[in-house]
Amino acid sequence: MVEKFIMAGDTALHVCDTGRGERCVVLLHGYFESLVVWEEFVPLLSGRMRVVTLDLPGHGVSEVRGEIHTMEYLADTVAAAMEHLGVERYSVVGHSMGGYVALSLADRYADRLDAVVLLSSTPSADTMEKCDRRRREIDLVRAGRKNTIASVVRHSGFAPENITRLKGWIDDLEELVVMTEDDGVIALINGMIERKDMNDMLRSTPVRHMFIFGRHDGYISLETAEKIVSDHPEAEVVWLEHSGHMGFLEEPEACAAAIVEFIGRE
Repeated sequence: MVEKFIMAGDTALHVCDTGRGERCVVLLHGYFESLVVWEEFVPLLSGRMRVVTLDLPGHGVSEVRGEIHTMEYLADTVAAAMEHLGVERYSVVGHSMGGYVALSLADRYADRLDAVVLLSSTPSADTMEKCDRRRREIDLVRAGRKNTIASVVRHSGFAPENITRLKGWIDDLEELVVMTEDDGVIALINGMIERKDMNDMLRSTPVRHMFIFGRHDGYISLETAEKIVSDHPEAEVVWLEHSGHMGFLEEPEACAAAIVEFIGRE
């Protein structure tokens, strides 16, 4: 795995690249995460394909660019990064917020994509209620209270059966929340508030796509996930029976096997 900084368009981006494999997959992390969350997951894929991970602008150690990072800007940055790496075609796995970026990639760069996997993510725009919650999070960040947001991770991010077993990862994720740069958090929250509904795009895109949902997700209820599945009969679906929102940490082997099988299919 080669770790480096590159210029993706006008944005300085932190990337890791295994560099080998006929097929390539890009793993896009979620809100308040960074490429480090994929550390133990990458080896489950890298024997079968080239794997690229990156810090989305505003998170990790990639650059913050202004007061709002739209999903379109993030998608353009990812596409520019892959062009910089010399990768013409690739698949994308987007976790949570990373899924929103993956959807924008499918919307803007369908001709470059082999497949899209939405991992604990939704194509629906935020409701007014959710937008209000996001604005309250901005207030918490500005008040220096990211620790209040961090405390939600263990209760909403993981299935109850996994909280004790994965305490180390939960502690690491809570630390990531606190360490993430305030300006980057706010830019990404503003981008999520503004993101458009992608349901119609997803139904019409020529890019193969799959949902992976955890049965015990505290952010995407089972009822919501089932409604998404019902609304998208064209999509493939995998359910992780013992996972919450963090299936790639809670059931990594099952999650990786589903991704490898789907992306590897002609």
